[in-house]
Amino acid sequence: MKTFKAGLVGITGYAGMELARLLASHPSMRLSMACSRAESGKRLGEYYPFLEHMPGSDVVISVFDAEQAAKECDVVFLAVPAGTAMGMAAPLLKAGTKVVDLSADFRLRDPEIYTAWYRQEHTHKDILHKAVYGLPELYAAEVSRASLIANPGCYPTSVILGLYAAIKHGLVHTDDIVVDAKSGATGAGRKAAVGTLFCEVSDNFRAYGLPTHRHTPEIEQEVSLLAGHDVRLSFNTHILPLNRGILSTIYTRLKDPATTLDQVRDAFTSTWAHSPWIRVLPKGSLPETRFVRGSMFCDLGLVVDPRTGRLTILSAIDNLCRGASGQALANANLMCGLPVGTGLDMLAPLP
Repeated sequence: MKTFKAGLVGITGYAGMELARLLASHPSMRLSMACSRAESGKRLGEYYPFLEHMPGSDVVISVFDAEQAAKECDVVFLAVPAGTAMGMAAPLLKAGTKVVDLSADFRLRDPEIYTAWYRQEHTHKDILHKAVYGLPELYAAEVSRASLIANPGCYPTSVILGLYAAIKHGLVHTDDIVVDAKSGATGAGRKAAVGTLFCEVSDNFRAYGLPTHRHTPEIEQEVSLLAGHDVRLSFNTHILPLNRGILSTIYTRLKDPATTLDQVRDAFTSTWAHSPWIRVLPKGSLPETRFVRGSMFCDLGLVVDPRTGRLTILSAIDNLCRGASGQALANANLMCGLPVGTGLDMLAPLP
């Protein structure tokens, strides 16, 4: 079996750290290039001791050079801030190298919406049309033919997968959706900031980014495509006093208030019957972040309230694996002709 060479730009962030961890045990993909301007010259195993004696630990961290990356790599992961990735992606694509972008630079199909929410111009509109939104359960066929993947955001992954079956089967109204989402502190990135200091996060629970979280247009874009018309929803985010994990509680209104939980579960289980990473939990069970930690699973819990006519959908994922790096690797697998789950068969470590 061919071994594909992978490059990782942005090794020092949590997404880069998680990708390095996953690539170290991947049977068909090897990390051959790791880039960071700040840590250039260090051996990867020196910078990340958890990688020592693992494949990739002897890679020397370098400053990104597009020409060199194109020569050395079959696929390059861009784990860099929004606004940075687009300039890196363009020369790689021109050279024929596959790109998986973990930033938001190619997620939004309309560059004007990108500008409005990210407060910067999109400087590579000419390649925006090449990007495929990399949610494997929805777009696997398109991903397998693509050269540029827009890796979904963590919150959008949990919300879109949570809503998909309900909208596909016409169970709920699309004009009355409220998303109450909570994330571990790693969702804010690894940069030094007062808001994510230990004493600010520990023993605390707070909302942030209301009502202008940048993942809002991404969620609305994909839900609108699914619904076949423009959808506006209320998206509200909170930070949890834990390292990793997302729990999104999605409040919807049933079109038929007489719809039973059994009917809803039938719709969800039939929708996801052939998607092993989507687990529709048994009646009476609700998702917990600890059961998806470090894995690709998205656990869905369903609650029907006959009194209010509401369907509440609970969706739990690991924000770093399923919501970022693991999903990026699943997309790279498809792009390279590998089974989507190659190197991603993980269960949550308990307790």
